[in-house]
Amino acid sequence: MPKTKFQNIVFALMMTFIMVYAMICYNIALNIGGMTNEVFIMALGELKLMWPIAFVLEVFVLERVVIYFFERVIDNRMPLLWIILIRSSLTVCLMCPVMSLVATLLFKDYAQAGMIGTWLQVSALNFPMALAWQIFFGGPLVRWIFRLIFERKSNVVLECE
Repeated sequence: MPKTKFQNIVFALMMTFIMVYAMICYNIALNIGGMTNEVFIMALGELKLMWPIAFVLEVFVLERVVIYFFERVIDNRMPLLWIILIRSSLTVCLMCPVMSLVATLLFKDYAQAGMIGTWLQVSALNFPMALAWQIFFGGPLVRWIFRLIFERKSNVVLECE
C-alpha cells in the first residue's frame, strides 16, 4: 500500500502502534487474570517504551527480512487478499518472537524458568493473538485509515489540477 518512503514510515507507525498496544493489553490481561478497563490505562506506560522499539525493529531490521521471504513466496497472479495475508503473516512470524524476547527481557521474571523457557512461553502465548489481531482487526483497521489519509490527499491533488 505505501508508495513512498514517507508513506511507509506513516504506515509502520500506525501498524506498530495498533499491534503493540493490543499486545500489551493482552499480556497485562493475562498477567492480572482478565480484561478490565484499567488494562487500557496500564498499557499506556509500557507503550511508551515498546512502540518505539517495535517501530525501529520493523522499519530498520525485520522489514527487509519479510520482503526477502515475501518475494520468494509471492506470485503476482495471486489475488490481493492472498498477498495481504502472506505479507501480514510473515511479519507476525518475525515480529512476534522478537518483540516477545524484548518483553521477556524487560518485564518478565525469568529467574526460575530461565530466559529461553520464559521467552518461548511468552512467544507461544502471544503468537495466536498477534496473528489473529493482525489478520482480522489491526491490519484491516490500519489499511482502512491509511487509505483514508492518502487517497483523500491524492484525490484533492487531482481535483486541483
